[in-house]
Amino acid sequence: MRNFLFRRVLTSLLVLFGVSVFTFLMLHLVPGDPVHALVGKQVSSPEKLAELRQELGLDRPLPVQYFEYIGKTLRGDFGTSLKNNRPVLTCIMEQLPGTFKLTLAALTISTALGLLFGAIGAFHQHSLLDEILSVLSIIGISVPPFFLALLLILLFSIHLNWLPSTAKTSDPRSIILPAVTLAVGEAAWLARLVRSSILDEMNKSYQWTARAKGAAESRVLWIHIMRNSLIPIITAVGLQFVYLMAGSVLVESIFARQGIGRLALTAIQNRDFPLVQGTVTIIALIYVLANTLTDILFAAVDPRVRL
Repeated sequence: MRNFLFRRVLTSLLVLFGVSVFTFLMLHLVPGDPVHALVGKQVSSPEKLAELRQELGLDRPLPVQYFEYIGKTLRGDFGTSLKNNRPVLTCIMEQLPGTFKLTLAALTISTALGLLFGAIGAFHQHSLLDEILSVLSIIGISVPPFFLALLLILLFSIHLNWLPSTAKTSDPRSIILPAVTLAVGEAAWLARLVRSSILDEMNKSYQWTARAKGAAESRVLWIHIMRNSLIPIITAVGLQFVYLMAGSVLVESIFARQGIGRLALTAIQNRDFPLVQGTVTIIALIYVLANTLTDILFAAVDPRVRL
């Protein structure tokens, strides 16, 4: 287990190093002069441009700039937003709770529906109910999230007037539509995975050994089959957290919710490169942590993974 943890942490550090290089080069890969891209047409004097370039440290060699960037990042200093002149980390930390809240709500819905529908389909294989659930899962995977969001707004907000279509801090129901929009596709995908995993376990011989020893049918299904089926599902649920966070960029924009996804999109539109760099770094860090914790949990459940 110790060797597995060492390898996994080392891999995560290498990924973070690659992300740091990418986010650092983001400013320098902009076509033309990065300073012109930062300030647009606000400054035209060569003296002013040179002064701003020196202030930003862009007149130094790239290796020097990179190590300064890494040093500031490790201290939590992501620079200052060019748009609102506020610390980047402060802007991110203000928006991050909204994204976490939306992601966790969507993850709860997708996991519950995926496990329920997948188990029902597997335990009633080839039945009419199984066929209906299979068709619904294909539809759920195929429908684009933005189209589903518009349908939900049209039905539940405009026609039925049951739920708000935009975020309202005073109305807790405002999270329902965006959470469902994010969860439907992932729930459909998870349901198919759960069904396949359960059916795979039902074809193995150990269940017959349990029955031969006098184990009740319910115990065979829920203790033996379901327990072993959860091994690949743990990884799937962990990856869903990452996918749902990525999907929050679109959903937060459609439903006018505050979050890090919408913050990153706004920063890109405003060419606010320090804020873009900060959001990319924080999101990458969250992704790496989520994947690492998922792998560690998977290894704890299934000892074969450690090899």
